[in-house]
Amino acid sequence: MSAIHTQPRTNRPDLESLLSMPPFGGEGLGYNTEGDVLVNTTADGVDVNALWAEVQAVLQAWNAERGAVASLLSHYTINAADAVPQSIADESFELASEFGEPTSLRAPSNAILLGATLKDFDKAGRFTWKFLRDSTAEQIRAVTNYAVAADNKLVNGLIVNRLFSPTPEENEFGHTCYGLWNADGMVPPTYLGRTFDANHTHLLVSGAAEIDSGDLEALLTHVTEHGYGLDPGSRLIAFMNPAEADEVSSFKAGVENNNSVIAKHDFIPSQGAPAYLQPDNIVGEVAPAQYQGLKIDGSYGPLWIVRSQYIPAKYLLVVATSGANSPNNAVSVRQHTNAAYQGLRTIPGNKPGYPLQDAFWARCIGVGTRHRGAAAVMQIKATGSYVAPSIPM
Repeated sequence: MSAIHTQPRTNRPDLESLLSMPPFGGEGLGYNTEGDVLVNTTADGVDVNALWAEVQAVLQAWNAERGAVASLLSHYTINAADAVPQSIADESFELASEFGEPTSLRAPSNAILLGATLKDFDKAGRFTWKFLRDSTAEQIRAVTNYAVAADNKLVNGLIVNRLFSPTPEENEFGHTCYGLWNADGMVPPTYLGRTFDANHTHLLVSGAAEIDSGDLEALLTHVTEHGYGLDPGSRLIAFMNPAEADEVSSFKAGVENNNSVIAKHDFIPSQGAPAYLQPDNIVGEVAPAQYQGLKIDGSYGPLWIVRSQYIPAKYLLVVATSGANSPNNAVSVRQHTNAAYQGLRTIPGNKPGYPLQDAFWARCIGVGTRHRGAAAVMQIKATGSYVAPSIPM
């Protein structure tokens, strides 16, 4: 039997050894990856951590000064639902008797339970170390500015969408989050002897292709007939797209305007309007240049006119406001019960020493109509039913 000759066995590396070896071509080079480079300053010498502190300060100021539109249309709450009276109560004193006691004031019986949604929204900002190294502080601040602008669009968009949309929602507790009165079968309460039926709606169609003074007057009636906008502490404001605002600025009392309608009032420019010639004297109060942060174009009767890009063309919104964050305002803006989750928040990234490399912005917010009769909307079109616009958020 001949001997079997074998080659000597070589020692093959095990899996653990393979995983620990450097990549092919990199043996013994001892290189660092780009991710290992620590960037502490921007290209113009601004400390990255100082920028992070600045971002926090900007957001604190932003949360303290909410958008003027949102503030005047809404009331902030942490409640999932509120029982809110749906007209301005008109309790009366009674004739006193010598021996009897007067009846007691009671909570209004026309309150209904109105829910508000609550959802989480977020957006991220990400910076590579090369971007931080080569960018100026202004370029990094610009990302924060975009985040603040996006939050402004979100908050205002949620509020305006709730006013323009008839579609109810349901929150996590099963409460219905209604829109304005929209012929959904719920009967508005009586106010000063004026009764309403289940077909009453505050989402109207003009019946003509162009805005006219009658459209404003119809919206005004729909709001005031429920008692809103009549007390000294409230104000009636008409929000509209600049295209419609330009048309309204030409309305003259007793003069025919669009669709052969004769206006009941003059449009009077506000104190902040450009200089103009007035052939007659103005009698009464002129609208101010601004109202709690809103720029006022002028007035039409008791309405103050505000042009806003948030309002799509061919739509009008008339609303009664009692001032910023008043419980009498039309919309509830719901925030989380935990104060740490309220307002626009920033969350730093997960890399130590790189607070701006990954940044997250978040807001927990929801909306629901609070006073279904405190606002009214009109779509400017000749025929057809009301169709809610698409408003970006």
